[in-house]
Amino acid sequence: MSRASHINEDGTLVMVDVGAKPATQRSARARAEVRFGAKAAAAVRDLTLTKGDALVAAQLAGIMAAKQTAGLIPLAHPIPLSSVDVTFSWEGDRLLIDADARTVAQTGVEMEAMTAAAIAALVVYDMTKALDKGIVVENLRLLRKTGGKSGDWQPS
Repeated sequence: MSRASHINEDGTLVMVDVGAKPATQRSARARAEVRFGAKAAAAVRDLTLTKGDALVAAQLAGIMAAKQTAGLIPLAHPIPLSSVDVTFSWEGDRLLIDADARTVAQTGVEMEAMTAAAIAALVVYDMTKALDKGIVVENLRLLRKTGGKSGDWQPS
């Protein structure tokens, strides 16, 4: 049975040593979803929130969060990000938040993409919670990753 990469044989936590790995191009896309009632969804779409444009705030927060991933996730490596993009689309009253991260490094950017999507979703929640107490942030997940020793991945 294989064990998680951040656990030693004795069960202690360890930051994975990536020092001998070559720096390669890597990318990842993650998604989070925010499910609204119709009133809150309309307010976000129509820019009628009293706090301002929730999507602009969420986009900036997601980008900033990706850059702070190593400070938030205890065993994540600080990596040089070459780009982070946070975009939005709608499926009915459900907001889809996609975060893309890229780097040339010795380890991947999955955690940076996931952090960006999660924080962007939380900012949208924060800016709309006064309109609807039933807003749900859900389905945070990795959509794809490229590069590195394990190669490309996307869900089947």
